Amino acid sequence: MKIDNGIKTNMKKIITRSNIVSIIIVLTMVFLLISPNAKAFLIEGLMKIGLFQPDISQDNQTPSSPDISFKDEKGQIIVLSSLKGKVVFINFWATWCPPCIAEMTSINQLYTQVRTNQNIVIIPVDVDNDFTKSVPFMTKNKYILPVYNTNGEMPEGLLSGAIPTTIIIDKSGKIVFRHEGPADYTNKGFTKYLTDLGKR
Repeated sequence: MKIDNGIKTNMKKIITRSNIVSIIIVLTMVFLLISPNAKAFLIEGLMKIGLFQPDISQDNQTPSSPDISFKDEKGQIIVLSSLKGKVVFINFWATWCPPCIAEMTSINQLYTQVRTNQNIVIIPVDVDNDFTKSVPFMTKNKYILPVYNTNGEMPEGLLSGAIPTTIIIDKSGKIVFRHEGPADYTNKGFTKYLTDLGKR
């Protein structure tokens, strides 16, 4: 009997509310470290409370963007230089990248808002160049975004290696915005910035 009471006492000491909370926190952290979708969900939640906003106040102008061409899933090719006179929003992303997954909802919403604007083009570029993964990803998430791959070598200076990276090229062909990391592109200030560029 004394042994049983000792075991019960020890169990009560081990199974306390704070220990249970600690175990839950540790398991949650492990899950976030292992699961890209869990990380994406967390980042997207932080976007909704105001973190990860694109900084449109910086002057990011460069003399001109390097030329590159992109190919869609049907094989149609868009050459960047042929889009001069339009504002081009390019987002470099991958299906395995949690910050990319997190911001994709906002890019899809932005695309929905501006797709009828003839002066703005949105080009989501899968850096893995793998339509067999990127197209099902869009379908699964019910995004209406087109998907592009690079058509040839990536020009130096366009993508530094960090993803997601978003750049905006103005009508004259200059890169006027660059953001590395996730961002909420449904931000009203950003939407106004993009549409104002299209009016200039």
